[in-house]
Amino acid sequence: MPTLRFSPAMRPSGRRLRAALAAAALAVSAGTATLTAATLAATAAAPAPAYANPHTYGQDVSGYEADHDWINSRAQFGFIKATEGLDWVDSSFPRHWRELDKKGIVRGVYHYGHPSNDPIAEADHFLRVVNAQPGKRGDILVLDLETADGQSVERVNAWARKWLEYVTAKTGVRPMFYSGWNFADKYGQGLGDYPLWVAHYSRDPGDISPPADWTSWAIHQYTDSPIDQNVSSLSPVELRALGRP
Repeated sequence: MPTLRFSPAMRPSGRRLRAALAAAALAVSAGTATLTAATLAATAAAPAPAYANPHTYGQDVSGYEADHDWINSRAQFGFIKATEGLDWVDSSFPRHWRELDKKGIVRGVYHYGHPSNDPIAEADHFLRVVNAQPGKRGDILVLDLETADGQSVERVNAWARKWLEYVTAKTGVRPMFYSGWNFADKYGQGLGDYPLWVAHYSRDPGDISPPADWTSWAIHQYTDSPIDQNVSSLSPVELRALGRP
């Protein structure tokens, strides 16, 4: 986890840091010294490009897109960040949660995990924050795991298993597992019973094979420009079936 912080309200996770640095690099190469608030807002609100794809389309955001316009989005599902580590909370989570409820599409919420911490303590933190907001049937819970924190493959794998099993026991629903394809392939052995949300930016939407011992994937995050965009191999009804009973 990078130590660079943009603000107390928006601690960058791995993918968010990459996106922010990429945007800054593009601005510098174009001769722009800084990115204005208006530019960032316009980028976050830009419509997703059209493409010919049979899959269900969705978007995911965090505090970096605090004002994302869900009502006018063409997304059929939306995922948002709620927590990270042992105590951090994304301040934009309640607003996104309410907007997704208004829109009526499938919604999910994720926790960015750190294997150097206690997995049960992190899971309890996530559930406290999520349960403080009104929930409904079909809400999907997600573990976002992208960093090993210097831990061994075996330790990271065991950490993920404990987090996932604990949340399953507490909620009655199997959480989804999110990660990059290579990270999931290395650290995700034995987690194939949990629905997979996998990032792979060098493949066309939906044109991927599952990593590790997963036999299928539920969601493919295929780009982070101008925001994170995804396709699901499942229909909205099938996605809801992965959420809270």
